Amino acid sequence: MTDLKQAARERLDAVHGKLLALSHRIHDNPELKFEEVRASAWLAELLSAEGFAVEKPYCELPTAFHATAGSGPLRVAICAEYDALLGVGHACGHNIIATAGAGAGIAAAAIAGEIGASVSVVGTPAEEGGGGKVVILERGGFDGFQAAMMVHPAPMDVADMPYLAAQRLEVRYTGKASHASSFPEKGINAADAITVAQVAIGLLRQHIRATDRVHGIVTKGGDAPNIVPSHTSAAYSVRARTMGELENVCSKVYRCFEAGALATGCQLEVIEGERAYAEVRNDPDILAAYKANAEALGRTFMEIEPSRLERTAGSTDMGNVSLKIPSIHPSIGINSWPAVNHQPEFAAHGVTPDGDRAVYDGALAMAWTIIDIANDEAVRSRLLAGA
Repeated sequence: MTDLKQAARERLDAVHGKLLALSHRIHDNPELKFEEVRASAWLAELLSAEGFAVEKPYCELPTAFHATAGSGPLRVAICAEYDALLGVGHACGHNIIATAGAGAGIAAAAIAGEIGASVSVVGTPAEEGGGGKVVILERGGFDGFQAAMMVHPAPMDVADMPYLAAQRLEVRYTGKASHASSFPEKGINAADAITVAQVAIGLLRQHIRATDRVHGIVTKGGDAPNIVPSHTSAAYSVRARTMGELENVCSKVYRCFEAGALATGCQLEVIEGERAYAEVRNDPDILAAYKANAEALGRTFMEIEPSRLERTAGSTDMGNVSLKIPSIHPSIGINSWPAVNHQPEFAAHGVTPDGDRAVYDGALAMAWTIIDIANDEAVRSRLLAGA
């Protein structure tokens, strides 16, 4: 197995410079969900040049792709994300995710035939709110895989980082416009409806679980201060530890929105996002292999109390994949603290030497993990049986 891992390392070393250049190029050219035309093309071109058979578009998504190498029965998907955030660019480090994923695929492909595996890099657009992986999953794009993996940048390395189930909501109130000074009694104030709902949600927070989350913004508050607002809207996210708990807390949040309508006489419309994100369920065997391989590369994992970790949890559409296919989604550190995900300062850390190291270490740790699970008879048998 040592020889196999050395061969994977040598293959990664041969493309290391290309990967880092591409990571920086994606970072410098941020594209929003489902608009990642350049990033997806650059990744597909690199993988094609390295011998992968590339299908693009994939599952009828123009910025998704499927690049595969090898023909063994153990099929492993490495997920690549490459969309950016509005206003703060790659403040979640998706340039690192994408190039680490491509690097892992290239390194593992070098020995795929010897371990009886086929390796695919699946380009998954729109993780930041669009649910690209959910679309691919629903359209059969993950069918036939026995394992899936990716790494996600964070301030530090955490193996089993919790991720919450999440549902996005668009809230619209319709009232009646009127002169705010001369005839306020003839108006129905849609801004008041949002205010009542926000107060109700604030009070609700005392009565939900510590791991539940409710947060949002007002996207339209009115048109002018001397006109009673007739149309207002807000965007909210609701999160919980599991899909079951998410349904429970969503019902409570809905009642808060209904309270705004009831108190003001406005009409209420709540539109659920098309794709709820599920919680992440890390496969223990695959995760243990990844952790050992990352530690062999000099990585140190934070040992944090689970209840404390839960308070820092986000959400990802990789959760939906993990409920269908044995998967892992560990955090890989870029030494950014106190800068954290979704801050401009975190985006800047994505192209530092520590960010570049995460591309290399993440790629090699995943490639070595594929070797380990392919050569562990118990794990391999379990994964193949699960297909």
